[in-house]
Amino acid sequence: MNAPTPYYVQASPFATRFNSLLGKLARLGISLAGSAELSVRGRKSGQMQRIPVNPHTYEGEQYLVSARGHSQWVRNMRVAGGGELRVGRKVRTFTVTEITDPVLKAALLRTYLEKWGWEVNRFFQGVTAQSSDAELQAVVGDHPVFRITVSN
Repeated sequence: MNAPTPYYVQASPFATRFNSLLGKLARLGISLAGSAELSVRGRKSGQMQRIPVNPHTYEGEQYLVSARGHSQWVRNMRVAGGGELRVGRKVRTFTVTEITDPVLKAALLRTYLEKWGWEVNRFFQGVTAQSSDAELQAVVGDHPVFRITVSN
């Protein structure tokens, strides 16, 4: 029996171009609502892959949430174990710990959706910041979350 395909929402061509623009703005030092450019080493190519992300602070710690699901950057992050966040000349090198506790992930996703829902709600299959704990816990497996530990 085949394992189910992990949840992932592929970016449209327009979203890909828009994300490229957001990444360029972050490289120039322009952060929109706290966005940054993530660089993570590709697990196959070995080359640094770049994508704009929305780092999220929860209870004094910083996290990366994959709204689109089990994306390439998530797969790369699991292998690389860290990367870099950039806004302009400020580059923060970090390592990650993937969060697996469903209760913690649900709480993180709720606060993430409170801040970023205007941008990412469409990837959460009808779940919003106002959803019940049970509804949030039902989607935690679809949205990988990593705690960032900055090393510089």
